[in-house]
Amino acid sequence: MKILLTGANGYIGMRLLQKLLELKHEVVCAVRDANRLSIDKETKQKVTIIEIDFLEELDENPIPKDIDAAYYLIHSMSSSTSDFDEKEAKAAKKFNRYIKNTTVEQVIYLSGIVNNEELSKHLSSRKKVEEILYEGDFHLTVLRAGIIVGSGSSSFEIIRDLCEKLPVMITPKWVLTKTQPIAIRDVIAFLTGVLGNEETYDQSFDIGGPDVLTYKDMLHKYAKVRGFKNWIFTVPVMTPKLSSYWLYFVTSTSYKLAMNLVDSMKTEVIAKDNRLQQLLDIKPHTYEQAIDMAFKKIEQNLVVSSWKDSIASGQVKEDLEKYIQVPKYGVLKDMQSVKVDDKEKTLENIWRIGGETGWYYGSWLWKIRGFLDKLNGGPGLRRGRTHPDKIFPGDALDFWRVLLADRKASRLLLFAEMRLPGEAWLEFKIDDDNVLHQIATFRPKGLKGRLYWYSVLPFHYFIFNGMIKNISNT
Repeated sequence: MKILLTGANGYIGMRLLQKLLELKHEVVCAVRDANRLSIDKETKQKVTIIEIDFLEELDENPIPKDIDAAYYLIHSMSSSTSDFDEKEAKAAKKFNRYIKNTTVEQVIYLSGIVNNEELSKHLSSRKKVEEILYEGDFHLTVLRAGIIVGSGSSSFEIIRDLCEKLPVMITPKWVLTKTQPIAIRDVIAFLTGVLGNEETYDQSFDIGGPDVLTYKDMLHKYAKVRGFKNWIFTVPVMTPKLSSYWLYFVTSTSYKLAMNLVDSMKTEVIAKDNRLQQLLDIKPHTYEQAIDMAFKKIEQNLVVSSWKDSIASGQVKEDLEKYIQVPKYGVLKDMQSVKVDDKEKTLENIWRIGGETGWYYGSWLWKIRGFLDKLNGGPGLRRGRTHPDKIFPGDALDFWRVLLADRKASRLLLFAEMRLPGEAWLEFKIDDDNVLHQIATFRPKGLKGRLYWYSVLPFHYFIFNGMIKNISNT
């Protein structure tokens, strides 16, 4: 089948893409920015990539007409705390219009479980999108899921951060809300299982794992799987805003996502039936099995996708291509160069920078900078990186975003997503004479930007000089 995969560079989309290719489908990946599709060259050769923003008016519709089915995986919850519902409704209407002239027979939408009359803004938006899609000229299949647990999922990473960092927690009362988590592996099984299945046309199904748990239960069970004990005490006085700040500072989540998650966590999310698992003969994994499978992927460095690589997890909301050309005028620079003896070893060091490896010099200074950035509303260092030694354009790398990662050309270009009075780039490249060039470029915004640069200049001298020496092993 020829399948349109929207949101192909998202957490679910990246996992689903691999499975669809395994099943020998022809896949058309719809993304806002082709440079941000974090897949290897071999995979790119197997798919068709189109650029389309469903929030914008298009002069020409890039969607091929001979589409058999489509997955609708477009969400905006991480990008805003105020108007994400309007954006999601607008995108769904545009999708209906743009796909109308194709031969698509089935559209599959991954939504959220809806079983309360008073819904959170997040779940209310999901329901509205579902209603809009039902108006389209195609057969719609809706899968409604609750918390999705898997390596790199926002839910898993938040639970992981909380439990690993806080053995004793004082938590808001929403941790007593019941939910029904489901393993990412089962979500993908359901998404592919309904493809082309006429018995699922024009229907909505709840999907969930076998366990109905409170968030407190989930935190305790995580600790059990990991082999330690934690203590959780609930208090009724934590407001949604305080709860959001709590999640934001303790975990790697963004503040906007934290706000929307807290709003949703006050609502019970429990599957109403298991019709679909009987129809498709799928037996979902338990929550503890989902945690265990997630860690096996992490330990084997097989994490396919992470929510942290989403553009919404950082500060840059525009097309990344805009920043690839590093400015030459009106900028301040720190330039370091050193001759390297072992080019491949140096490249290996560059490609492992950030995350668990760190920044090769002055780790405590980087941590302080990350903490200050977090206090100022930036991502800080907690995003880390998805792969220990693989980098793709668009990836998050601590408080940087990867603009270009060309191993063959020996060049890595990063753009700063930390809160700054200006714009910053960090570049590593090795020339034909085996000289490593490390260039930090800063384009200040007004006097404040220049004062910032000169105030940190003494730290730059030690940090950047130490970095290049350790990266090149000189």
